[in-house]
Amino acid sequence: MLINGKDLLAVANANYFAVPAFNVSDYAMMNGIFEVSEEKNSPVIVAIHPDELSHIGTDMLASIVQKAHKASVPVTIHLDHGANHAQVLAAIQAGFTSVMIDGSMLTFDENVAITKHVVDLAHLVNVSVEGELGTIGKLDNYGEDGADTIIYTDPDQAVQFVELTGVDSLAIAIGTSHGIYPSSMKPELKLDLLEQIKAKVKLPLVLHGGSNNPDDEIAGAVKRGVNKINISSDIKVAYHLAMRELLADLAEREPNSIQPPSIAAMKVTAAQKIDLFNAADKASLY
Repeated sequence: MLINGKDLLAVANANYFAVPAFNVSDYAMMNGIFEVSEEKNSPVIVAIHPDELSHIGTDMLASIVQKAHKASVPVTIHLDHGANHAQVLAAIQAGFTSVMIDGSMLTFDENVAITKHVVDLAHLVNVSVEGELGTIGKLDNYGEDGADTIIYTDPDQAVQFVELTGVDSLAIAIGTSHGIYPSSMKPELKLDLLEQIKAKVKLPLVLHGGSNNPDDEIAGAVKRGVNKINISSDIKVAYHLAMRELLADLAEREPNSIQPPSIAAMKVTAAQKIDLFNAADKASLY
């Protein structure tokens, strides 16, 4: 069942769980994410970053849309970290049912302006919009961008941002970073700040950089009102570690023997995230 992000996250917001947003960058990964979501009876967001979209091509979107319509669980197809109007418009035309416009590195007024413009455009065609206020850290040069220094979301400014833009969900900065944390760095979420934001902002909140954070912190964030958590690095590491082991045998050359074990490894990680987010069996709520 293909729906937009607003309808998907409204149920999560009312029932205290978070929908996983899994970034996919090839067809095999996409199939695996659909499989594990149906096995766990969990709603799912198929997230694709502009860099990933440039790799897989917009033609693949028709297959994802068709698969979403046939799925036994609710599915949203989401543009992750759209940087400008052109990327957002291309995504809407390709079939995305949710888009993010990331103006977090701009001034507050500039962020409001670009986000509101996207909201006005997307809502005309029943596509939901995620905005971002505050900055997420960045630990490597892959995929999503981020800031060298985290600027935490101000609760009062969040209220103003939501009122001025009309966004359907808000990504907040409470201490996460994109990528995999090095062993020398201890991730730590400001859960007290999350509580302050949720007390003032009633729409669904989004946590970016959800890979590699301690499970107890993530579970605590879900209990305190986070309704969408982005997972990219964790599932890609699982997928490609398994693939590297298989490719160490130089006789292996067929995708049909290399990719299925890699997908199986990725699904183990994805299933653990679904359970952690309290999303298992929540598809029955839709």
